[in-house]
Amino acid sequence: MRKAIVLLLLAGAAWAETPAAIPLPKPNTTGGMPLMQALNARQSGREFSTGKLSPQALSNLLWAAYGVNRPDGRRTAPSANNRQTIDIYAVLAEAVYLYNAKEHRLDLVVPGDLRAAAGSQPFVAQAPLNLVYVADYARMAETPDATRTLYSAAETGAIGQNVYLYCASEGLSTVIRAMVNREELAKALRLRPEQKIMLSQTVGYPSRTPAGKKGAD
Repeated sequence: MRKAIVLLLLAGAAWAETPAAIPLPKPNTTGGMPLMQALNARQSGREFSTGKLSPQALSNLLWAAYGVNRPDGRRTAPSANNRQTIDIYAVLAEAVYLYNAKEHRLDLVVPGDLRAAAGSQPFVAQAPLNLVYVADYARMAETPDATRTLYSAAETGAIGQNVYLYCASEGLSTVIRAMVNREELAKALRLRPEQKIMLSQTVGYPSRTPAGKKGAD
């Protein structure tokens, strides 16, 4: 009983100390590597330093992934019938946040370091950021199951490639992953039954400069 009380107090303290929302700097939507060079440099990396991304880099990354790029609210990645089914959960060392694209900010989901729950490979718990792509099937309630899966998978792939190209342009390392304990992570993120984890993507600075593309995906 005493242990349970201590855990509740610690959890309450974590909530109190963790910002409920993090406004992101305005994304820099100009410059960067030319597209053909970024495509040539695109690769998967699985070695990450523990250095955190700057607020500006995080802002640019999330906007590139799935930010609003038009006045009507449409995004940098396509979605079927503009349902915008995919939500991006940013798993940081301090807490898990949900990317609010409309307001371009991070909204707190749960405090604490849950990076190890975002994948089974050892590097996942050490990298500064894991993006978890979650499909909200409630936004496609009238769509057949197989079609929902197809649409959300295509949307996830487009978002993931945006991240790859941004990382190639900015010298970051990234890898998109399917090795996720979806049931465990869904509980940790407090997802509803209609929310389905699609993939996760690890992002950070490379721990060393790659000699080439050998072994990369």
